[in-house]
Amino acid sequence: MQVPLGEEEGDAVVDDVEWAGIYPAVLTMFTADGSLDEDTMEAHIDRLIGAGAHGLVVAGTSGEFISLDDAERRRVIEVSVRATRGRVPLIAGTGFASTRATIDLTLEAADLGADGAIVILPYYLKPTVSESVEHLRRVGKASPIPVMVYNNPANSGAAPLDATDLSQLYQEGAVSAVKSTFPTVHQVHEARLETDAGFRVFYGSFMAPLEALAGGAHGWVSGILNVVTRDAVELYEAIAASDLERARAAWRRILPFKYLYTRQPLGPVGDLVVYRAILRLRGQPAGYSRAPLLELGGAQIAELQRILEADGLLAEDPSAA
Repeated sequence: MQVPLGEEEGDAVVDDVEWAGIYPAVLTMFTADGSLDEDTMEAHIDRLIGAGAHGLVVAGTSGEFISLDDAERRRVIEVSVRATRGRVPLIAGTGFASTRATIDLTLEAADLGADGAIVILPYYLKPTVSESVEHLRRVGKASPIPVMVYNNPANSGAAPLDATDLSQLYQEGAVSAVKSTFPTVHQVHEARLETDAGFRVFYGSFMAPLEALAGGAHGWVSGILNVVTRDAVELYEAIAASDLERARAAWRRILPFKYLYTRQPLGPVGDLVVYRAILRLRGQPAGYSRAPLLELGGAQIAELQRILEADGLLAEDPSAA
């Protein structure tokens, strides 16, 4: 158990967590007018768990946390805990630019029943590495639940933490895991080398999960997992079984979804609205994104459907098509 803020530095001891596997970064569901859609959120979470997700991350980047007010963030966590019903670990996004606000929401997430907190690097003000480390140190030592570092310099605008920074925080008992959100995977190898099995390293991009898992990542957290859950589980299980051919086959089925963003066949669109359109085409709970994000237009949806049908990917489980 982590100790409260104010204890002597170095006294905290983190219980080992056993988080591993496929953890979708869950979409927050909104109605067309931008209100929270709790029923659709619960249905989506139920579908993700039914598709084999080993855990869930809510109120993160793919959950559009930056568009939620404080009360809505708490409500998303509460609804997600209720929907999950303890079937898999649930990690709640609790990060703010402010250390005090991050601690407050982390404590509330624990009270609401979250199994862990994922804390983005303090954003916008571009803190130094030492400032980000101190931020995470204070949050982690105040938290009664394990803390995952959301090491995402591209979105936060903060400098990235390296493996030695993560190891320091882990050895102090402040953090238990990292979501390593880089297109490259060497950060995964380095974090594993600098820590032990008690520190959980998750790959956080959709660029190279096969290589990250093969290189020792304990799991994968990403928004793309909202639409490729079953194949991602297959990829994870294949790597765990050292079956590289099977893993490559699973990744080949996921790759066209990555191309929808990296190659932009629908034009300049964001990934979250593409995921929602895919869910909608499959007849699955999809909700809407909040402005300023814009839903796909009719021609884009028609082209998306054509691409998915051509690749045999309109059904998440091709055998069910």
